Amino acid sequence: MSNLDRQPALSACGGRGFVVAEPVRELLSPRTVRLGESTEVRRLLPNLGRRMVGAWCFVDHYGPDDIAGEPGMQVAPHPHCGLQTVSWLHDGEVLHRDSVGSLETIRPRELGLMTSGRGISHSEESPRAHGRILHGAQLWVALPEEHRHVDPHFQHHAELPQVTAPGLTATVILGTLDGATSPGTAYTPIVGADLTLAAGTETRLPLNPDFEYAVLSMSGEAHVDGVPVLAGSMLYLGCGRTELPVRATSDAGLMLLGGEPFEEEIVMFWNWIGRSHEDIAQAREDWMTGTRFGEVKGYDGPPIPSPELPPTHLKPRGRVR
Repeated sequence: MSNLDRQPALSACGGRGFVVAEPVRELLSPRTVRLGESTEVRRLLPNLGRRMVGAWCFVDHYGPDDIAGEPGMQVAPHPHCGLQTVSWLHDGEVLHRDSVGSLETIRPRELGLMTSGRGISHSEESPRAHGRILHGAQLWVALPEEHRHVDPHFQHHAELPQVTAPGLTATVILGTLDGATSPGTAYTPIVGADLTLAAGTETRLPLNPDFEYAVLSMSGEAHVDGVPVLAGSMLYLGCGRTELPVRATSDAGLMLLGGEPFEEEIVMFWNWIGRSHEDIAQAREDWMTGTRFGEVKGYDGPPIPSPELPPTHLKPRGRVR
């Protein structure tokens, strides 16, 4: 899943000026974005008031959608650079193809992790024979300067470590939670975990006070630090926490996202992350002229052309708080 907006904004993100250094409860409402023929997503990051959480810089939640008799997800080849994509499913299957030759079907609670580095292109689609329901999240992680030009590669991990407590199963997607570490390659101090809670569960999750955190609700209803968080919304939590109280009022699915605040200032446009307007302009030229990002073989259809890049440079950013 990617940003298919045909009029995307050129966004400045990162930097300590956006970080809240103390615990907060900031409920983020999504905006709805159409993705392909039959998929609609709720975009939580970047948000009007919140651009990043640690290195997490893009969060889409989609479904559950009934795609019986529908094509489901159909995202034609498109480019990425300077980031990692994290594909995470609760229901359904997604077929991933990319320009380094990867071909993998991602299934529920399996990690599909694509590191774009200096440049890669990929497609994502529901297999022709697919299940009735599609439900998941697509997330991006910004790569730090020292790693943003690494060789592009794809990792698929069907088995991931878990942390359990009465009524709770936490699957560690990326980084480390409570001593359990994902096999996925991380380039910054980070955590991503999928939380499955039974109705009536009350628990406390151990946190790193140096990280900033947010919780995305995938399904059901849960109270996170006393705040009701419904499916498709996200609660930003700030920094300075050593634990997080969670109470499920129904069976619920959450995603815990966190990491060290991302100090570098980045520029996001369409499916690219750079450090300047010039970086993005070069990426666009390279994609439109057929160099750098390679070719996705086996997808039935043409690649997606880049939107026009706004002609003006970004204006200086203000602080959120």
